[in-house]
Amino acid sequence: MSRPVSLNFLRSRAFASVPVRRILRQMVLMGVTMPLALGLLACHKADGQSTGDTVARVAPPHGKSWSAIVAPTPDGGMVMGNPNAPIKLLEYGSLSCPHCAHLANEGMTKLIGTYVNSGRVSYEYRSFAIHGIDIPLTVLVRCADKSAFFGLVEQLYANQDAMLKRAMEGQAQAKASETLPPAQRLTAMSDAYGFTQFFAARGVPLAKAHACLANTASAVTVAKQAETWGNSGIDSTPTLIIHGTRSTALSWPDLEAALKAAGAR
Repeated sequence: MSRPVSLNFLRSRAFASVPVRRILRQMVLMGVTMPLALGLLACHKADGQSTGDTVARVAPPHGKSWSAIVAPTPDGGMVMGNPNAPIKLLEYGSLSCPHCAHLANEGMTKLIGTYVNSGRVSYEYRSFAIHGIDIPLTVLVRCADKSAFFGLVEQLYANQDAMLKRAMEGQAQAKASETLPPAQRLTAMSDAYGFTQFFAARGVPLAKAHACLANTASAVTVAKQAETWGNSGIDSTPTLIIHGTRSTALSWPDLEAALKAAGAR
């Protein structure tokens, strides 16, 4: 069984690596209490991008901005921007990962305003459930209309410390929910952690959130997608990929430099 961990552990940069497949085998069954955290995967670097020619701006459809164009992807993500953008950015992120929150809080506004809205860059986000609480958070962020997806991800990252503190306060109540029937557990845990209230304040009514959480198939999908991504070699968050090549970037200045090197300048 997993045990609760402190907020200091969540914020620490010295995280222990956790085998994704072992975690997910437990989660898919949905038969145990969803822990507040199962450990964070250590970030590590890979090859960067080569410099390309400057890419021209692309005008959006009349009366729209590229950032307003959002669609699900076949591989389980959500993509924002010009579907034919010459520069394609993909992020594998954990909604409870402090490093991902730092990256988003540091650069999301500029990524969208300067790069996505130029039509040169599309941005796909895949919610990678590497911690127990990522499963209900991912179910809830997907529960909303697709147009609200990226705004909710931003809100989760902007309020991550307060959200995790509130979740710690509900740990005992969440633990008690393990005696409930499987279809009720995720809902009860999310209520105990304060997740449903967080989303209700941001446009996802409680009744809708409860219905999404009661659909255990959604949670299983989230876990299986994470298993697939882990098997493909994604072993840390955030993992940033540009044109199919894993980037060395772990911060916004480094990511912006990589986008410029790819031609967005």
